[in-house]
Amino acid sequence: MKTNQRLSKLFLAIALTGAASYTLAADNIRIALAGPVTGPVAQYGDMQFIGAQMAIEQINKAGGVNGQQLEGVVYDDACDPKQAVAVANKIVNDGVSFVVGHLCSSSTQPASDIYEDEGILMITAASTSPDITSRGYEMIFRTIGLDSLQGPTAGNFIADNVKPKNVAVIHDKQQYGEGIATAVKKTLEDKGVKVGLFEGVNAGDKDFSSLIAKLKREGVDFVYYGGYHPELGLLLRQSKEKGLDVRFMGPEGVGHTEITAIAGPASEGLYVTLPKSFDQDPRNQQLVEAFKAKKQDPSGPFVFPSYAAVQVMAEGIEKAGSTDTDKVAEALRSNTFDTPTGQLSFDEKGDLKDFNFVVYEWHQDGTKSEAK
Repeated sequence: MKTNQRLSKLFLAIALTGAASYTLAADNIRIALAGPVTGPVAQYGDMQFIGAQMAIEQINKAGGVNGQQLEGVVYDDACDPKQAVAVANKIVNDGVSFVVGHLCSSSTQPASDIYEDEGILMITAASTSPDITSRGYEMIFRTIGLDSLQGPTAGNFIADNVKPKNVAVIHDKQQYGEGIATAVKKTLEDKGVKVGLFEGVNAGDKDFSSLIAKLKREGVDFVYYGGYHPELGLLLRQSKEKGLDVRFMGPEGVGHTEITAIAGPASEGLYVTLPKSFDQDPRNQQLVEAFKAKKQDPSGPFVFPSYAAVQVMAEGIEKAGSTDTDKVAEALRSNTFDTPTGQLSFDEKGDLKDFNFVVYEWHQDGTKSEAK
């Protein structure tokens, strides 16, 4: 946690000093890196920032883009929708035309409305809600899969491998958490698995005693949680303390070592859907070593998708021969990009044409292994 706090303070300092660098580097192509520097899920922001900054550094070392250098400027939205709107408006006022971010779907959606209206091109490497790209926008892309894919991946695994008799699907009432929980519930019901409880908790809740008592009363033998690690970590720990002996599963928003810090031994055996472990791909070992040389962890689920977001943005500018965002958006939709996350191509909505989530089993030492 202390390491994450130091990283957050560093990026906050960059964000606070970023505006001053505009006049010093007016010829640079500025990319806003928008996500949580502060707040309960700042750890995921760290993943996004280190991935994007590494891509910027390596692209600049290779000569930049069309003779220009890239410049990343961090903006803190704290994964709060209102703050995200304020950040989006600041990005507009700062004259930045490209954004990598936001991270939380509930922040990305209102910010993307502003970017679309203002002709700013945005690529999110973390927001998985289908609603973000379902509105026919031209400027909005992503380098991660959708909840409409992740949800069925989880639901099918539960039905085919776990085979529970009575599942509880819990969510945090937010766009991301409730959206993916709904997708899991539908998949389970379509496969004939009973969902005995579908219920929301409040983000930020600390005491889950009443929920755990209800899970016991309902005879639940498996729990899926849609949301982020702070709440699930507490739910895991308190469930173990209160004798609720069931397996849990969650989406990529819980796949962080901090869940082990919160839940301790209760995190052992948690199922998590995550993007493929791109850091384990032999083709990426040189890049992995570059992260490690900076004492950065390349294993987070949003690190490589964020790197890829900057890369395809840069290559889109090169192929367009321009920083005109309409031309760059067209270049993104018309080409295939060879990135550390694979061959990426976009459909008309701005979603990847091919992306796979993988089910992992989490271990109490903070490691994971592919579930069988």
